[in-house]
Amino acid sequence: MISPELKERLIKIKRATRSLRTLPPEIKNNILKTLEGKLTTKEQEILQANRADLTELSSGVTSAFRDRLTLTPARLAQIRSSLIQVAELSDPVGEVVEQRALENGLKIKRVRAPLGVIFMIFESRPNVAIEAFSLALKSGNALILRAGKEAKNTVNLFYQAIAESLSENHVSPDLFLGITDPQRLLIQSLLQEKKWIDVVVPRGGDALIEFVVEHSKIPIIKNDRGLCHLYVHHDANLEKALSILENAKKQRPGVCNAVETLLVHESIAAQFLPRAYALLSQHSDPKTAVRWFACAQSLRYLPNLDFAQLIEPESFDTEYLDYKLSCKVVKNEDEAITHIETHGSRHSEAIMTESTKTAQKFQNEIDAAAVYWNASTRFTDGFELGLGGELGISTQKLHVRGPVGLRELTSIRWLMEGNGQIRN
Repeated sequence: MISPELKERLIKIKRATRSLRTLPPEIKNNILKTLEGKLTTKEQEILQANRADLTELSSGVTSAFRDRLTLTPARLAQIRSSLIQVAELSDPVGEVVEQRALENGLKIKRVRAPLGVIFMIFESRPNVAIEAFSLALKSGNALILRAGKEAKNTVNLFYQAIAESLSENHVSPDLFLGITDPQRLLIQSLLQEKKWIDVVVPRGGDALIEFVVEHSKIPIIKNDRGLCHLYVHHDANLEKALSILENAKKQRPGVCNAVETLLVHESIAAQFLPRAYALLSQHSDPKTAVRWFACAQSLRYLPNLDFAQLIEPESFDTEYLDYKLSCKVVKNEDEAITHIETHGSRHSEAIMTESTKTAQKFQNEIDAAAVYWNASTRFTDGFELGLGGELGISTQKLHVRGPVGLRELTSIRWLMEGNGQIRN
């Protein structure tokens, strides 16, 4: 059970959605610009809070997990840039999707409308708080945020900046609630409050997703894990393939759009795999050297086994979020597609090939939210795709699939205008 105080906050946030549905776009944009200014002013304070979060991490966490939590001046600049990008996007609320008139003169419009109150639960990436708020506000939705305990110092400053930005623009602070209590029991209680919360968005690891699915009485936009593959076909440009592999695996291995499995056509394995191994795992800092979990055929082509071992079959189902990579040699594109369909998470998949026919076959037959041809999976990101950010990458199929941006935070409703028409 939630406390009486929290229940009162839920009632207030639900009531606030009425005024939020009609909040003028210019006021929403002013709030976002005010928030951007506050993140500039508070930069050193935010970085100091983030350092405190990093200091409190247990010694056993991976470098990739630490990277997910880390903010730098460059990353803060991107967060601020995303706020301006969202402010410059067109407001989806009230957008007419379709309009027509029936033979009896009844005028019909289908328009975009906010979802209502969104409850978002996320873990270690503090930038999510700002992205989620900006997208929820611009799409006319009230927002409840609950961050993981690892990011508490950083996120609390973000919550504070959001509240100040609302207040300075004379908008009710009731449309936003930032929760600092890390207890799972509180989440479980909130997941029962379907009268006051319209949608739940969990963004985190398998354990969090499973917990929300098991306990929620509220509809879920599911942002599942990212077990992404890169398949290198026999006619691929190997220089491009090496560059994309390095980017997709090593740039930020702890994020959901990083590649976890490399598939290589058997006719080029002897040529490609030694170069890929050298690029990812040799002549580098041991902390960032990629460890390979490879099939027996792949192992034969690796120049040494300092960072490689024979893969266990279940590892093909593992999202590492770390400097680790599964590898398999395949006979052809059909075997690659079958492997991805068997082990993938329907997130992001990529093929390297110079054949339009092969690329189209791959893109048409792979069942994933994003499918790439000769490009890195790291582009499955709302900011990179011009959405200003995202609440997550939805791997489900109903309502939304892929980056959850402004339009994905609305639904379509019907408005009818008549002049006395009745149904015969």
